[in-house]
Amino acid sequence: MSSKKIAITGSSGLIGSALVGHLRAQGHQVIKLVRRAPINSEEVQWDPKTGYVDLEALSGVDAVIHLAGAGVGDRRWTAKYRAEILNSRLLGTTTIANAVTQLQPEVFISASAIGWYGETGDRAVTEEDRGGDDFLATVCREWESAADQANGVRVVKIRTGLVLDPTGGALSRMLLLFKLGLGGKLGNGHQYWSWITLHDQIRAIEYLLNNPVHGVVNLTAPNPVTNQEFTAALARALKRPALIPAPAFALKIVLGGFAVEVLGSKRVIPKVLTDHGFNFDYPHIGTALEELTR
Repeated sequence: MSSKKIAITGSSGLIGSALVGHLRAQGHQVIKLVRRAPINSEEVQWDPKTGYVDLEALSGVDAVIHLAGAGVGDRRWTAKYRAEILNSRLLGTTTIANAVTQLQPEVFISASAIGWYGETGDRAVTEEDRGGDDFLATVCREWESAADQANGVRVVKIRTGLVLDPTGGALSRMLLLFKLGLGGKLGNGHQYWSWITLHDQIRAIEYLLNNPVHGVVNLTAPNPVTNQEFTAALARALKRPALIPAPAFALKIVLGGFAVEVLGSKRVIPKVLTDHGFNFDYPHIGTALEELTR
């Protein structure tokens, strides 16, 4: 595989930092797009609020991967933070899509989320299914539309599920509770969680860089599980009981709007990836959690 020049936004996040390390280890030149003044030659400035991108410094780039956006689970969903969740995605993605149109790389990979599908209950959904109508579904629709403003290049929109890694995200929070013996199902536990290990997330993004896939791609493992199944698998991996369920009303108090995501059900299947022959290293939750909790 020949060395590529790859620009990445959101490089300090859970996925971004792992991706930068992996791509550099593969021999690629990785440029981090940062909002502050660059501190070395591997950083280039951009400003989503003004639409500025240092295009000259990105000249000859082969791929642009856009992962930046305010974290959905980072804070309570006040009206102000809802606006930030939406605007950080719209402004950032519009800015990067415009830059991509001018730079004309081989591929533009832009983040989205399985929030697109809204509440799916027990119904399995693929990339061909229609979107939902709740807040996050609306955000994802606008987010993907902004990515589609990039003209003349291969555009891939990655609808990412619950990314599992002990170093961050939902799993790091859950591990703490389980190790204290406070782990348990969330709400009634029947809701589906569509998950993916950080390891497979990075492998899938690399696959999409190098293969002629375009359009929407679900980045979730092929076997979503109910929260109850997830909780039982995590308890087994940690050899700890999963005794104390968190009632829905308590989660709504603690998490605010984000509780909808934890209590909601999304049963998402990665049809595009599997149809293209991508193989997951961790397709099953049991082996994934055993590996992640070693």
